[in-house]
Amino acid sequence: MTNNNKILMCGNEAIGEGAIQAGCQFYAGYPITPQNELIAYMAKRMLEEKRIFIQSESELAAINMVFGASVAGARAMTSSSSPGISLKQEGISYLAGCELPAVIVNIMRGGPGLGNIAPAQGDYFQATKGGGHGDYHIIVLAPASVEEAFNFTVLAFDLADLYRIPVMILGDGLLGQMMEPLVANRKSHIAYRDDKQLAISDKLKPWALTGCLGRKPNIIRSLLLEEGALEKHNEALQRKYNTIKEKEVRFESFYLDDAEVVLAAYGTVSRTAKSLMYKMREEGKKIGLIRPISLWPFPERIFAQAAPKLKGILAVEMSAGQMVEDVRLAVNGQCKVEFYGRTGGGIPTEEEIQEKLINMLD
Repeated sequence: MTNNNKILMCGNEAIGEGAIQAGCQFYAGYPITPQNELIAYMAKRMLEEKRIFIQSESELAAINMVFGASVAGARAMTSSSSPGISLKQEGISYLAGCELPAVIVNIMRGGPGLGNIAPAQGDYFQATKGGGHGDYHIIVLAPASVEEAFNFTVLAFDLADLYRIPVMILGDGLLGQMMEPLVANRKSHIAYRDDKQLAISDKLKPWALTGCLGRKPNIIRSLLLEEGALEKHNEALQRKYNTIKEKEVRFESFYLDDAEVVLAAYGTVSRTAKSLMYKMREEGKKIGLIRPISLWPFPERIFAQAAPKLKGILAVEMSAGQMVEDVRLAVNGQCKVEFYGRTGGGIPTEEEIQEKLINMLD
């Protein structure tokens, strides 16, 4: 499935095909709605490609299987939905601590607890602030369309290998279920940067545990008990994170030159925000939009640059307000930041958002 013809796929399937074309060699997961189409797709396609697929006995088992596959140098992935990702957090911290590449997909549902199976964005804190223990980050990419779900999965594997870091695809139940046409071809992958896209490397990973015949043994661990060893390790991790913050920020922006109020939204709800922006522009209202694509690293600079000229920024989320905190930190008091959100599977409508915008414009 590598030609340039458009095909119709749901977001979950597009992520699966992106993983296949990115060279995913190992997948382990456990069924949970609303990402079950993804695990079903991987069960079929990994078999066709003669790669390894495992439906594990639990989410905990899945993330630790991914850990083992990554240690051995394989491109490895797991996927789940909100409560399942919660169970994986210790393993994600272990991956980050051992500097192991892996791709983790979270198709978010309503919470907290078991919640419901409706789309939501309540896992932003968990994804971007390090949901497990310790001082660590993972790269978080937020697609807003089925084609981006495919492209960002390809990108996720590239970034994971480049920086030896876990990368999360953070979508929601609506993105996972809806169907759209796309070109499922990794050569069409858009990196949202000016430089060349990263390529799949066929080289052996020199750090991997592949047997030490003819070389010194490799050691991969996150238990560092020697005096000062863990602090040095954390300092090295922070240097890597700072490099990522400099080089891997991704976003879209619209009409920032003349906007009076700017919408801030990511993922599925950013599509509603963009549609409303164009509608209000036709009515003469100067509305702009910033859509973060990398939720970590967060595009702080574009918000900071835009803020002094604005009456305000309206953050719109399918949550009680999580990304809005990063917007406020980026703006640093240069303009007011307001919030509109819905929880538990509620999706903000254009009418609801427009009412808030009119009040801010006035």
